[in-house]
Amino acid sequence: MKILFQGDSITDVRRDYEDRTSFGEGYALITTATLGAKYPQKFSFLNFGWSGNHIHDVHHRIERDGWRYSPDLMSLLIGVNDVWHELDKDNGKNIDANRFECDLRKLVTETIERLPNIKIILMAPFLLKGPSTLDHWDQFSTEVKKHAAAVERVAKDMNLHFLPLQDLFDEACALAPATYWVFDGVHPTPAGHKLIADRWMQYFEENIMDK
Repeated sequence: MKILFQGDSITDVRRDYEDRTSFGEGYALITTATLGAKYPQKFSFLNFGWSGNHIHDVHHRIERDGWRYSPDLMSLLIGVNDVWHELDKDNGKNIDANRFECDLRKLVTETIERLPNIKIILMAPFLLKGPSTLDHWDQFSTEVKKHAAAVERVAKDMNLHFLPLQDLFDEACALAPATYWVFDGVHPTPAGHKLIADRWMQYFEENIMDK
């Protein structure tokens, strides 16, 4: 089973773009290492997360960084930059959760058309209070929630797998401060990446593997 991790910097995490065997330093690496050790030779992995990406960036490169490798499973985490970067540019005037949802539906639809047997996990964007999020916290938080809800709708409507993450980090903040899990409010620390990897693997083993 060939598993493709796709998304933005939260998936990328300093991977080597010139090396297809590079999995970065985040949840994709942890998941790859754990599943690979637990189930030797059962899976192969690719990580094509790309720092700074919006949904339209993933769509633009999906043939090059996805379809041509014929993955059996694509795991996609995207959405926070569709809010964050627009806040940075123009105070959020161009943030559009509806457009994000349309773009996501198009990406998923075209992926299924190209690879009819593919399984897809859509992971919802998340946010905590931190140095990069506090200046626009109310709008940032509201819009990320809208984008997460859009991801959930697409997953439900298209019968895909959905993995929420906001609740995971909210609950973790009862054990340690937000910056222990997500150092700037957006990017997870190693401990935060382990939270994502553990949830991903539990969902995968219970709902996808050998089904």
